[in-house]
Amino acid sequence: MPVVTFDYNDFINILGYKIPKKELVEKLPMIGADFDQVEDDEISMEFFPDRPDLTSVEGIARAARAFFNFKTGLQKYDIKKSDVTINVEPSVKKVRPHVVTALVKNVTMTDELISSLMELQEKLHLGLGRNRKKVAIGVHNYEPVEPPFTYKGVDPNSVQFVPLNKVESMTMAEILEKHEKGADYAFVLEGFDKHPLIVDKNNNVLSYPPIINGTLTEVTPFTTDLFIDVTGTDQKAINYALNIIVTALAERGGQIYSTTVKDGNNTYTTPGLKPTKRKLRTSYLNKILGTKLNEKQIITFLKKMGFNATPKKDFVEVEIPAWRADILHEVDLVEDVAVGFGYDKFDSEFPSDLTFGKELPKTKLYDALRSTMIGLGFNEVTTFTISNENDEFNKIGLEPSERAQIKNPITEEYTCLRVGLIPSLLKILNENRHHSLPQQIFEMGIVVDKTFKNRHHLGFVKIDAKANFTECKSYAESILREMGKTYHIKSVEHPGFIKGRCAEIQIDNKKIGYFGELHPKTITDFDLEHPIIAFELWADQL
Repeated sequence: MPVVTFDYNDFINILGYKIPKKELVEKLPMIGADFDQVEDDEISMEFFPDRPDLTSVEGIARAARAFFNFKTGLQKYDIKKSDVTINVEPSVKKVRPHVVTALVKNVTMTDELISSLMELQEKLHLGLGRNRKKVAIGVHNYEPVEPPFTYKGVDPNSVQFVPLNKVESMTMAEILEKHEKGADYAFVLEGFDKHPLIVDKNNNVLSYPPIINGTLTEVTPFTTDLFIDVTGTDQKAINYALNIIVTALAERGGQIYSTTVKDGNNTYTTPGLKPTKRKLRTSYLNKILGTKLNEKQIITFLKKMGFNATPKKDFVEVEIPAWRADILHEVDLVEDVAVGFGYDKFDSEFPSDLTFGKELPKTKLYDALRSTMIGLGFNEVTTFTISNENDEFNKIGLEPSERAQIKNPITEEYTCLRVGLIPSLLKILNENRHHSLPQQIFEMGIVVDKTFKNRHHLGFVKIDAKANFTECKSYAESILREMGKTYHIKSVEHPGFIKGRCAEIQIDNKKIGYFGELHPKTITDFDLEHPIIAFELWADQL
């Protein structure tokens, strides 16, 4: 979770009201945070990651202003209109299609603001931005550039500029190789022949998103007007990021100016701080919380959490701030009402009905199977449910059948969910082939069948110079005997087993498992050398 560290006096200046430090430290975590530490006037709070608007001291002060009843309801920010325009070219659409911008003037760049702004930017990159893949933010000194701006895709070898923290001009391709930020975030642009670039009217480079800004627009302690660009792959996410940034600057006294984005046939103005509206049913809230709150009380607690609300028949219409990225469903509003009401005020009571938990019958069966295997001298292992077609089918001589496949796998090792336990157990033997023999292991694990349902199987393997079918049959019979089952063993052929040394287990004329001595090809395909016996039982069908 993101940790926000701020100075108490700086917080009070932004808040605009007096609150004792002790009371602040005691009550602020109730908004949705964990107390980290306090050293003199330096306070560190760990906020829940679903609230990106609380990842700066400015956002915390805004929330505290309502929560401590200094100024409840939705915070309003004045937005003036500017003539700044950014044109989006089609060339950038395949790599990073969305951009929003804003202008904030009359900013006083104090040490506290510079530190807070840098931390907020990086926290948004990491959380909301998914390490800049989804959202990347650029903050620029507006004075040396001239609109209109252009957002376009270019050949990374065709444009060069001086990036931040460097003195020499570099091409975009060189930045990816030689600049620290380029090396860190080159993966975001991997595979694209065009890279995004923001330039001004005179073709001066502002930003190479999501990598680095140009040194031309570097923010200094003397900067008063800031131009902000937010690019990304998700329109909603970049809007939230921009709203969080500009309102944080407004909390410091900055004046927000809107800008115009021209994207093909679409033209829109950003930032958009108009609140969205959502219904909150009174009956639904009281059912979830176990309360009997009326609309007036609900509105009081919503305003304490920074919302505006209007009573309607049987529900409340809630105005949600444009920086609240966490409100996705009606239940999220219920949670905020609970926070506003105070979790410490909920009545606690003992359950009216006294019940005792107990194991499910199947769980008892699985535990009994484990105990039996341990009694037979086997060691239990736990392996991955994800596997690949080569291990699940090819290496044991089977034709690929219906299986749950992983969409866009990042490695050939994990492309599907396993259909049996034996291949997973053989891979464990492969990892331990440098140890002495015999080795005998089992797993009580989950596989996914042809209907894509989870099934519990029991499997074991044993590798030993003297391992044979007769020994495997004795183990199988011991397991079934311990379970008290009447069974029938029938000879079958399986391509992964030696012909004549494989059998299936039947109960009530229904196959529930198989066992036998593995074929030498199967053994060598798993890079093993000694005889192996294997067993697999559909445990949930017993």
